[in-house]
Amino acid sequence: MIKIVFFATPDIALNSLDYLYKKDDIDICAVVTQPDRPSGRGNKIIFSPIKKYATEHNIKIFQPESIKKSKETIEELKSLNVDFFVTFAFGQILSQEVLDIPKFETVNLHASLLPKYRGANPIQRALINGEKETGICTMITELGMDCGDVCKKYPIRIDENMNFENLHDIISEKSPELIYETLVGLYNKTLTAIPQNEKYVTFAPKLAKEECLINWNKTSSEIHNLVRGIYKTPSAYFVYNGKQIKVLETKICECCNNCECGSIICCDKEGVEIKTSNGAIKLIRVKPEGKNEINARDWYNGLKGRKE
Repeated sequence: MIKIVFFATPDIALNSLDYLYKKDDIDICAVVTQPDRPSGRGNKIIFSPIKKYATEHNIKIFQPESIKKSKETIEELKSLNVDFFVTFAFGQILSQEVLDIPKFETVNLHASLLPKYRGANPIQRALINGEKETGICTMITELGMDCGDVCKKYPIRIDENMNFENLHDIISEKSPELIYETLVGLYNKTLTAIPQNEKYVTFAPKLAKEECLINWNKTSSEIHNLVRGIYKTPSAYFVYNGKQIKVLETKICECCNNCECGSIICCDKEGVEIKTSNGAIKLIRVKPEGKNEINARDWYNGLKGRKE
C-alpha cells in the first residue's frame, strides 16, 4: 500500500484525487488545501473543491495559511509517516522541511511539457502563445520553480480553436493515470526521473491585468489566441462607449478594408468584424458589462437599436 498526502485546491485536481482514492493500492492519509475564502457578492465562505471531496469521504484535512510557517501542520504531516506527497495546483510553495517529510519524494503534476512553461500559468500561456502542442508531466519537486527531474510526460495537441476551458478539462482527465503510474513506478523503483534540459527552459508568469485588454493593433491571430487563452479566466476585453465588453469567442477573418485598427467593419448573422493590424477578427460571443453573455451580433444590434 502506497501512503500519500494529496496537496491541491482547484477543481482541475479533483479527478486525480478521486482516481487515487479509489485505487486499492493507494492510501490517501490526508489532503492539504488552501484555507476557506469568501466568494461572490455576499462574501459567502466556500470550501475548495478538494476540501469538499475530502469532507464527503472522511479524509483528514489540513488548511494552513502558510504551510512553510505552520509548525503544527508540519509535525502532524510527519506523524503520518507517508511515502509520497502529491501536489497539483496547490497554491503554496513548499519549504525544504516539508519536502523532506515523505519517505520517497514529493511528486508534482505540472500542466506543461517541462522544461517549457515553468511557472504559475502554463495552460494560459501555451494558448496565448499559439502553441500547437502542450501536455502534462509529473516531476520531483525541488526548491526552485518547477526545476525538478521529470518522471513521465503526456503530450496534448492544441487545435486553433481550443480555449482554456477545453484544455483545462483535458488536463484534468489525463492527469490521474499519469500521477498513479508515477507513484507506482517510483515506489517499485521501475521509473527513473530525468533531469530537465536547462537550455530549453521557458516561463509562464502570472497574467497581468493589463494583458487582458485587447490591443486591436495586434494581429488577428494574437487577439484570437488571447481570447481563447484566458477564456473566462478572467477573459479578454475591450471598452466600448465607456463599458467593458468581455470577448468569449472569436474567428479570424480576411479583410481588405483599410480603416483604422479597432474599427467595426460590419455585422452579419455570425458576428461583428473588427479591423486588426493584418486583417480582421470576428466577435462571436461577448459578455457586456453587467449583463449575461450573448451573441456579438445581438450586442451590436442592441447598441444601434436595430433588429434584423
